[in-house]
Amino acid sequence: MSVSPSVSASAPVAASPRTPTQADLLAFVRRTAADTALIASLPLDPEGRTWVRLEGPGGSEAWLIGWPPGTGTGWHDHAESVGAFLTASGELKENSLAARLPAAGWKTLELTEEIDRQRKLPAGTGRAFGRHHVHEVLNESTEEHAISVHAYYPPLPQIRRYSRTGLVLRLEHVERPEDWQ
Repeated sequence: MSVSPSVSASAPVAASPRTPTQADLLAFVRRTAADTALIASLPLDPEGRTWVRLEGPGGSEAWLIGWPPGTGTGWHDHAESVGAFLTASGELKENSLAARLPAAGWKTLELTEEIDRQRKLPAGTGRAFGRHHVHEVLNESTEEHAISVHAYYPPLPQIRRYSRTGLVLRLEHVERPEDWQ
């Protein structure tokens, strides 16, 4: 008699990992920012941003980032990834666009009036965002470092960098993971 392999009804079945939502990512960055030993362990540079890659939930990409006074990201998006970030110490400012831009096929866009949004993000404050969210993050302090926690899912396939002059947004270049890891 031959026996074919089978899975017993009582055998554990591996569940497929759940895709993290924006709410999951925001909960993760909140928990991580509350880890004072981790936040204190980030080496801070007086002139340039510093970062450490973290293990995010459900296969997401996460980062702990230090921001010297007067530094920022410039305008960018995270392509197809959703994300969340939270200020763990200091204060950050986020400038963003209140419109979803086309994912591809353009180099220059003329934006409409009243598209700009600004948020001050003091320690303990964060936010989640969807795909193609265009923003810049700044530490406007002249004296104090800021530290933040960021998470993205799926892991960042690319970051598109933009320049902005008034209402004109121009795609400048595209970075791939090998450019920042």
